[in-house]
Amino acid sequence: MDFDDRAQLDASQVEDVGRGGGLRGGGLAVGGGAAGIIALILALIFGVNPGDITGRDEPAGLQPTSDLSAQCKTGADADQSEKCRVVGVVNSIQKYWGEQIDGYSGAKTTLFSGGVQTGCGAADSSVGPFYCPADKHVYLDLSFFDELQSRFGAKGGPFAQAYVIAHEYGHHVQDLLGTMNRVGQDQGAQSGSVRLELQADCYAGVWAKNAVDTGFYAKPFTDADIQEALDAAAAVGDDRIQEQVQGRVNPDAFTHGTSAQRQKWFTNGYASGDPARCDTFSGGI
Repeated sequence: MDFDDRAQLDASQVEDVGRGGGLRGGGLAVGGGAAGIIALILALIFGVNPGDITGRDEPAGLQPTSDLSAQCKTGADADQSEKCRVVGVVNSIQKYWGEQIDGYSGAKTTLFSGGVQTGCGAADSSVGPFYCPADKHVYLDLSFFDELQSRFGAKGGPFAQAYVIAHEYGHHVQDLLGTMNRVGQDQGAQSGSVRLELQADCYAGVWAKNAVDTGFYAKPFTDADIQEALDAAAAVGDDRIQEQVQGRVNPDAFTHGTSAQRQKWFTNGYASGDPARCDTFSGGI
């Protein structure tokens, strides 16, 4: 995954608020026992709404702690720095969707460490990456990628990170198109929640297919890049996480889809490069 060294990055699309960004009251109100297990399952699955766990406090006015615009100027910087790579990925994703959706409005990515206050409530790093429709931000603690490898056995890599970010921006697209408002918070193998998440995986694949045309990458992604994404998708399947956390699989509690489904829908998006081929709401999944 190589950025075009000449590409001009727009660091204003990403803010770095550091540790505890705007967090009040000590973070997530999640204890041990059953609540802790539920939080752990949610933590390693994308797209969770932290307000569903913590309540909906008002955000506390996040202030960036580092100026990414001073560090992240070109694609060459994105090849050298993890935070600048996030900037490059976000820039490419938003360039693509901005050309696909009339009146597209961007979503900022907020990098944090430890905990953060959001329009959806307070969250700590255990929640994992998520999109908050209330403030239209993607939230990401970069330590998640280490956790993904060390706890859940993903191989990791730069494109695994890009897949995670692209998935969250898939939720932003769903928010803009009104899809998110039409889906409840039900659970189960055929639930609207699962279908929403699998569509976000498909949207991530669509962006990957078209990413080189956004002007931020030097060449199309390699098979090895795509395998990083597929490996990450498998690592966060409901069945795999449930088996590892609680020793059994309960399809009635699925919220994001199985490992095989997540890989299938990312692949569908990547093979077609067409958002119209991401209809996870018709028929079986």
